[in-house]
Amino acid sequence: MAVQPPLLEIDPPLLNTANPWATDLDDLTKLYECPHTGAVTTRTSLLDGFSHNPEVHQFAFFDAATHDPAATVAPTSSTANSASLNTLGYSPLTLDQYLGFIQQIATAHTSTKSGKPKGFLVSVTGRPGDVAECYKHIAAAQEVLPDPSCVPLAMEVNLSCPNIPNAPPPAYDGMALLSYLTAIQGAITDTTEATGIRIPVGFKTPPYTHAGQFDVLFGALKTSAAASGGVCPISFLTATNTLGSCLVMTDPGTGAVPSLPGGGIGGMAGAPLHPIALGNVATLRQRLDADPAALGHIRIIGAGGVSDAAGYGRMKSVGAYAIGVGTGLGIHGVDVFGKIFS
Repeated sequence: MAVQPPLLEIDPPLLNTANPWATDLDDLTKLYECPHTGAVTTRTSLLDGFSHNPEVHQFAFFDAATHDPAATVAPTSSTANSASLNTLGYSPLTLDQYLGFIQQIATAHTSTKSGKPKGFLVSVTGRPGDVAECYKHIAAAQEVLPDPSCVPLAMEVNLSCPNIPNAPPPAYDGMALLSYLTAIQGAITDTTEATGIRIPVGFKTPPYTHAGQFDVLFGALKTSAAASGGVCPISFLTATNTLGSCLVMTDPGTGAVPSLPGGGIGGMAGAPLHPIALGNVATLRQRLDADPAALGHIRIIGAGGVSDAAGYGRMKSVGAYAIGVGTGLGIHGVDVFGKIFS
């Protein structure tokens, strides 16, 4: 008999995405203490950390209307700087370092001021076996938190970063997706049998631009459901990550040059991503609901270009359960969440 995966619960349904403004303990504490977030997402980590090179891995903001880069952006900057481009990879900090941060925050704040549980989406990546091991680490961390019911954990598997050389996003490849789903299901089974603990798991997907790419994702999800008693083991999808192969130019007076190092090609987010993110969320919700027994339980975190109440409302209207904020957080700081709910 199929076992229903745990539902992802986020109240209020607003959180940050995995991004450079969720890297360290100070970042995560500010996000956790913000009264307008219902959960906090860590920056994507690996078991052993990522080899971050500040000369290569950078981000820049730009004006989505003029395409002019912003030299500097502070939380009080004009909303004209509404987009971002990055050549980042993953966090230089390890998964266990993030779990240590969560332990510190949970010890200091076992419940929010409103008394509602506020948890963490621990964003991870790596090979399928590594991600399975990540699940076991996160489930073990959940077991030893001072009050697990007040700080629930979930695992978000980032399968969509466009900036890793010679490593195309696995979420575009059906066999790769199945390998992750199989490894995760094995880790879930092992952990549940040993401890009784099961945490929600989700995938962060890239922008899908045609029906065939959605078919690849849903083929893998349905195959996984068939192998898991008829119900897919994942609990949520985060849609979408940045759009790769983008370029922003700047003119220093001697001719146009890339705004980021090297060739300047990177992942684009913020306002220009919003229409494709809306389309992805709408399409995912429709196709999930078309197979309610196997996939209907999967919730969607809509992410891409939301920094105000109107964007939040659009995401909710097309089927997002919760809304993630990335570029808006980088531009406005944690005040962006209050702005969205104002």
